[in-house]
Amino acid sequence: MTAAAFKQTTDALAPVRAGLLRAAHADAEAVLAHAEQEAAALLGHARAEARAVLDEARRQGEADGSATARDRLVRARREARSRILTARREAYEELRREAAERARALRGTDGYASLRGWLEQRARVLLGPAAEVSEHADGGVVARAPGRRVDLSLTALADRALDRMRGEVRSLWEP
Repeated sequence: MTAAAFKQTTDALAPVRAGLLRAAHADAEAVLAHAEQEAAALLGHARAEARAVLDEARRQGEADGSATARDRLVRARREARSRILTARREAYEELRREAAERARALRGTDGYASLRGWLEQRARVLLGPAAEVSEHADGGVVARAPGRRVDLSLTALADRALDRMRGEVRSLWEP
């Protein structure tokens, strides 16, 4: 092919080439626009999914936080209750010790001989005239009869008095 023929063929094909280029550009722009739309849709979907995941995570975190807070509150209440009961028990034991100490102190008073006599008489009423009555180390008496025993020691009497007053003693701790 000669140069002139080549030029003629090339010139004749120029409109075809230009049409093909326009069509290729149009197709490329359409593909690009479609790809941008798909990317925007995927991005929108991903953002919506991310928001949903974050919302669920937030709800779950709040639920977990509420459960944790509830557990901590229960533990704190139990601990407080335990401390209150321990303090009450210690106060009651201190009251028992104080009452027993004051009851034992009666041995050193002028009226102890008459109190001891009355306790011995009471023991014999409870166990019979043949009961064996002896002095208790803390003051008061202990009496024995076959198969039976009565403790009228001063500390036992103080303990029984506190036991009878338990409701009144308990009211000391009520708000």
